[in-house]
Amino acid sequence: MSEQIIHFEEYQLGSVRLTTGRTITETDFVVHAGHTGDFFPHHMDAEFAKTLPGGQRIAHGTMIFSIGVGLTASLINPVAFSYGYDRLRFVRPVHIGDTIRTRVTIAAKDDDPKRPASGRVTERCEVINQRDEVVLAADHILIVERKKT
Repeated sequence: MSEQIIHFEEYQLGSVRLTTGRTITETDFVVHAGHTGDFFPHHMDAEFAKTLPGGQRIAHGTMIFSIGVGLTASLINPVAFSYGYDRLRFVRPVHIGDTIRTRVTIAAKDDDPKRPASGRVTERCEVINQRDEVVLAADHILIVERKKT
């Protein structure tokens, strides 16, 4: 993990970074179900899942969100903090054995109405599978300090 100071003015619209990959395992399913209490049969019952269109268990969307966001945590910017996520969508199912990565694109820069010394940067986060298909999308909003003048 590295630290890099990037002020609001330095973010470039359209710039993209891609994380490393992470293969989803059965252990991920079990641990996430245990943490959340979500033992829905679509995630945990292999026999039931055979009746689903994909014929196999589907990863918890919240797990893919958590792992996808975690993959982006390789860069620490001490003049920015997370304001939250908007527009979260589970686009395609993820299965055991799929490998996911996250593509982060700077999608918007706006003034922050509450903090004149900062701005809002929107990162479009797209979790993609090994076939480069988007499986999850969300907008991450950062509050980022402006350069002091």
